[in-house]
Amino acid sequence: MSKHPVAPPLNPRKAPSQRRSAHTVEAILEAAARILETQGLTACSTNAVAQRAGVSIGSLYQYFPNRDALTVALIERESAQLLRDIQAASDLSGALARIRAMVQAAVAHQLRRPELARVIDFEERRLPLQERHQRVAQVIHQALVEALQLADAPWVLDDVTTVAHDLFALTHGMIDAAGERGETDALNLEHRVMRAICGYLALNGE
Repeated sequence: MSKHPVAPPLNPRKAPSQRRSAHTVEAILEAAARILETQGLTACSTNAVAQRAGVSIGSLYQYFPNRDALTVALIERESAQLLRDIQAASDLSGALARIRAMVQAAVAHQLRRPELARVIDFEERRLPLQERHQRVAQVIHQALVEALQLADAPWVLDDVTTVAHDLFALTHGMIDAAGERGETDALNLEHRVMRAICGYLALNGE
């Protein structure tokens, strides 16, 4: 009777509980990020990451059982920054101001470290991270819904939930495509995305 191969674990072995261990984990993640953005995926072995971070391979394995688990932790780190920026955008007054700030957050997420973002995009498609994707998408969608429900957004004539889904898809598609093309001009990309959003909402040009 044949057995299905067991998928490698993707979660960290343990979370850092002290400042020193948290510093070690951050050093490991940043070492992995720098290798990915300068040398690519094939160079990013656990041994290479440990050497770059200045820790023993045993110390790395205390937290991450394999390279995929390390990559997932790096994806989580980058996603956490995006979600913090989305939350900051949600604190603004005015629907269009919130939407513009969310666009800026999404563009920064893609272009702040563009080489790293491209590798992460590839790894996100390869690894079984659908639940994580859905969680992040739900947070952004809800932030868009709340922005579109503000009193200064009377131009939303269709179902707000559907409009929010459309704006998310439009923004995500344009920014991902720009990242794949190697674009680095964040301001130009922000303006183009906002023009597309304003066109969708039948507003005057951005």
